[in-house]
Amino acid sequence: MKRIKHYDPPSAGDLARLKDDLGFTSPQMADLSGLAQGAQWRKYTGGAEPRALGMHMHFYMAALLTLDEDSLARVVECMREQGAEVDLGPLPAGPQ
Repeated sequence: MKRIKHYDPPSAGDLARLKDDLGFTSPQMADLSGLAQGAQWRKYTGGAEPRALGMHMHFYMAALLTLDEDSLARVVECMREQGAEVDLGPLPAGPQ
């Protein structure tokens, strides 16, 4: 079994570039990263002292962007086996 041994979070600029590359709004990025609203996402990309993106949050976001449907379904099934109630939904829609 593998684990992440070391993690340095992306910079605020890196996160802003990801948002731009995806063509997402701040509310869409908040949805993708498990935050409640766009204002929360902006705390990671701006201000005098932007928040650092935690490893668990970054992993979740990267997994949603990378895993195919079958792989994500296996992860969700594992979560359910461990007692969680989980419903899958679509990723936030990018630019139309």
